[in-house]
Amino acid sequence: MLNIVLFGPPGAGKGTQSARLIEHYGLVHLSTGDLLRSEISAGTELGMKAKSLMDAGILVPDEVVIGMIDNKLSQNPESKGFIFDGFPRTIPQAEALDKLMESRSISISGMIALEVEEKELISRLLIRGQSSGRPDDQNEELIAQRVKEYNTKTAPVASYYKGQDKFHSVYGIGDIDQIFSELCRVMDSLS
Repeated sequence: MLNIVLFGPPGAGKGTQSARLIEHYGLVHLSTGDLLRSEISAGTELGMKAKSLMDAGILVPDEVVIGMIDNKLSQNPESKGFIFDGFPRTIPQAEALDKLMESRSISISGMIALEVEEKELISRLLIRGQSSGRPDDQNEELIAQRVKEYNTKTAPVASYYKGQDKFHSVYGIGDIDQIFSELCRVMDSLS
């Protein structure tokens, strides 16, 4: 089973590349944002708990998100593996994910980080903001703040996976097909 954490700052190309990797390898996409929306729309107990917290402006606690991930793993017992997108964002989340995976006798195969310079990220997100209408992609100051938040809070997760010898880096600037080929080379080395 191939279980990958796809990692990188906003605008690094995770969405574009994860869609291609999912199709190529037959993996299940596991995005915490999608999980939250799915659990809420399904009216599950975890979904209702998350909705009440979100409605109150409170971040959904890690244990609720881990519960949703557990549900998704249970719903896909025949999967060839999973791509974790947007999770884990902190070392405690990475540790909780490892415990969950271990309880199922599986593990994270590797973390692949798409590396892109900040100037390029800002440029990409401003362009995306023009077509997507997302307000958080239209303001350069907000984008810079999101990248800073990623660098201070999320980037340390890379060290966690480096400590397990599971960290791999792919340069995320250039031709989309070339980046995909490099990602596949890393993925093939993990399977």
